[in-house]
Amino acid sequence: MFRLPFAFIVTGMISFVLFHLLTLADFAGWIAGEPESAKGWFHVHLLVLGWATMIAMGAVYQLINVVLQTELHSRKLGWIHYGLFTVGTTGLLAGFRTVQTQWIASFAVLAFAGIILFAWNIGATLWKAKQWNPVTISAACAVGYLCLTALSGMMMGLGFRFDILGELHERWLGTHIWLGTVGWFGLLITGFSYKLLPMFYLAHGYPVKLQQWVIMAWNAAVLLGAAGFLTGTRMLVGAALLLLTAGLAFYNIHISQIARHKHKKTPGAGIKWTVWSARLLLAVCAASTAAYLFNPKLAADERIVVFVLWVYLYGWVAITMMGYLSKIVPFLWWTHKYGPDAGKKKVPTMGQLLAEKPVHTGLSVVAIGLGGLLVGLGLDIASVITAAGSLLSAAAIVYMLMIARVFTR
Repeated sequence: MFRLPFAFIVTGMISFVLFHLLTLADFAGWIAGEPESAKGWFHVHLLVLGWATMIAMGAVYQLINVVLQTELHSRKLGWIHYGLFTVGTTGLLAGFRTVQTQWIASFAVLAFAGIILFAWNIGATLWKAKQWNPVTISAACAVGYLCLTALSGMMMGLGFRFDILGELHERWLGTHIWLGTVGWFGLLITGFSYKLLPMFYLAHGYPVKLQQWVIMAWNAAVLLGAAGFLTGTRMLVGAALLLLTAGLAFYNIHISQIARHKHKKTPGAGIKWTVWSARLLLAVCAASTAAYLFNPKLAADERIVVFVLWVYLYGWVAITMMGYLSKIVPFLWWTHKYGPDAGKKKVPTMGQLLAEKPVHTGLSVVAIGLGGLLVGLGLDIASVITAAGSLLSAAAIVYMLMIARVFTR
């Protein structure tokens, strides 16, 4: 299966470049401005739905065969899902861009329908395979939380249109963000990493007990956090942050266990960056948890919330996906174009499709730009936000174009 994952991944890559092109034009404007504005929601959803979720869905379609060694339940359903989700996301973004509440509500329903089809397709595939392990359990939970994220988002879209949420809007917003960031992205990345990292490290014989602890702690964090935001109970949110920190600690220890059992000198530059980003997230999560437990009112400071979301969504989710793409895209393209000729005639290796040094250089510059942006956000200096953000966007565009160039090899 090539075309379906390819469609999602390419669409996500285009959205990523578009996000950074538009960001270059007005970085300080939307970053330093009001987070809960039409401009802010447009940029956030372009990154989260157009890029990260689109890439994640394509990766799930590609990797589900590798994990389960079975066919997808329905490719046709996958294409219908792609159409509904793409049109729904595009319309939703247009609604945010033009501040059309009717568009936001209508296209949120379309995007939600696409997500439900995705969940059905993956769920039916998992049910047919009946292979329950930390990878498949994490994927199933992640897709479930994606559905809940979409449901809460659709509720807010309808709330905008018909003004039915009132004072509950902030609670739904917190729940929506928590379910999407921690539930969908968190469990999907950690779950598939149990399969991908050992492949890239060529690791064997490593202990797997911590995978179960990650799943338990992470799911408990998602459920308690969602309940805490929805009911406005600070104690539940604090408990959720503690559990998330514990889950991240277990995850990072497990990464180290995999690395210690490696049979390959290096897993590749992109994979190293995914590991470093997980270490960064653990440090920030631990500090944020301590700060919240000391003074829960800090969660109401929009500057702190924006800072933490940038660390999570870009410092971990985006960089992890960028790192994995440096391996997944060459594998996807090599298998499609050269796989049938392997062993019959001379074909390039996957390493020749994308060299490691440019990957490391590209992600290094992205990390420098992100670090500067976080300093600017922390100190609230618009000039630093603009300069560092521009460097981040320019480096990210160049990096993604470098990944896209694989398709010309």
